[in-house]
Amino acid sequence: MKSSIKESSQINTTDAKSARYVAMAVGIAHLLNDAYASFLHPLLPRLMDKLGLSITLAAALSMIFSLSSSIMQPMAGYLADRFGRKVFVIAGPLISGVFLSLIGLAPSLSVLLAILLLGGIGSAVFHPPGAAMAARTAEGKGSGLRMSFFSCCGSLGYAIGPLAIIGLVATVGLENTWMAVAPVIVLTLVLLVTLPSDDPQISNPDPPSLREVLSGLKGPLGVVFCISALGAFAQRVFITLSPIISSEAGASEAVGALTLSVYLGAQAFGSLASGLLTDRVDRSQLLAWLTGLSVPTHMLALWLPPGSLGAFIFAACSGFLNMALLPPIVVMAQEIIPKSPAMGSAVVMGLAWATGSLGLLGTGIIGDWISPQFAGLVSVPVLFLGTALCFHPQLKSYRKVVS
Repeated sequence: MKSSIKESSQINTTDAKSARYVAMAVGIAHLLNDAYASFLHPLLPRLMDKLGLSITLAAALSMIFSLSSSIMQPMAGYLADRFGRKVFVIAGPLISGVFLSLIGLAPSLSVLLAILLLGGIGSAVFHPPGAAMAARTAEGKGSGLRMSFFSCCGSLGYAIGPLAIIGLVATVGLENTWMAVAPVIVLTLVLLVTLPSDDPQISNPDPPSLREVLSGLKGPLGVVFCISALGAFAQRVFITLSPIISSEAGASEAVGALTLSVYLGAQAFGSLASGLLTDRVDRSQLLAWLTGLSVPTHMLALWLPPGSLGAFIFAACSGFLNMALLPPIVVMAQEIIPKSPAMGSAVVMGLAWATGSLGLLGTGIIGDWISPQFAGLVSVPVLFLGTALCFHPQLKSYRKVVS
């Protein structure tokens, strides 16, 4: 009996260690994947000069990249559950890293568009199975810590990426961005050895049809969807226009990249802080405060002189508040569709983020017509619509955690 207990204890210890190693590997993959995904925006001023792009076209590129990396996530998650997650977790960052490292080589707008589409698809392929694998390895004690690690790694990657690519370009030139592919090649080899094989779940039921998803948007899920889409729009406006505003103001590329890194890095802390509050406070009030405060902080971050202390402070505040929207939005969506929490998450994340990106085209047109700074300042207040939606009657049943 004692021998059996001892063997069981050893197995549990081994499983726990294995879970930690896998969670660390997937977290590092998340960091690299999102670092590559953040290459485009700090390079926009250079790409505009090289290819002769207007602000409208630059905004369109950002919109298309966001769409390709968001709208396919529900399908990617379904396919990963059906045919195994390991191959998607490995292939996603590899596809993203290889193609997005070629941004500087694009000789024309059409080639750049193809690179962004393929790189975005790689990012979309990774996220759902990556999160699912992290959740599976996190079963039992320490699950919250491992999932937080996965989330923070993504935010850290977004924060590191702009500085890394601008540093590389400053050293070897825009035409040599392909050198950035090295880390993802190493990562692929590590993941092939580290990640355990997983069994395809062929018996999983078919995903909800498009009609079922759209019909669900008529109720409270649609309200949460709109709040998420508006928050995504504000984020896309900032990360697209901020480097262009810095460039037109005569600031260095390093200032533009650092501003993005401050904004995106602060999002990690916003997500963690809001996650702690989501189960403790009225969620509608929490979302109302977050959306309401996000408008003035984003406007000040865009209005203050690039590189100034105030601009950096409000960029950090804006990033913190923007990503703090995510935990209550996801939790409410999962409670609205308790039988299909993954689909609920996909709707208010991938689909909503893609929808929010569509507004970038209008912002870009205003930027060409008047100025990028003016375009940002008149676009961000749209988020006040989200503040109003936070008190929609259909959210009443999901405002507070069920005790």
